[in-house]
Amino acid sequence: MTRSIDIPTLRARHADGAFVLDVREPAEYLSGHVPGAVLAPMSRITSALGPVPRDRVVHVICQSGNRSRSMASLLGSLGYDAVTVEGGTSAWVAAGGPVVRGPAAA
Repeated sequence: MTRSIDIPTLRARHADGAFVLDVREPAEYLSGHVPGAVLAPMSRITSALGPVPRDRVVHVICQSGNRSRSMASLLGSLGYDAVTVEGGTSAWVAAGGPVVRGPAAA
């Protein structure tokens, strides 16, 4: 079973420098993402894992939580310590989390 965290937990961990992996497609990412999130689209995740650390928790996020759940499970099977973010980016935005638009992560 894939572990999950809620938005308040992600906010606290994000403030402490959590690694966030956004598995949405590029256009979705560009329209707004968690600051510092690394893009690894679900459609080509296995070829985008270069920057993903194996020595810390990977917080996997998508738009609503469905894609991130399956991708966190996949990452777990590959030896990563991955958790899915419940509610995804839409819940992050609804909770007032900061958002970066465009390609540059702040």
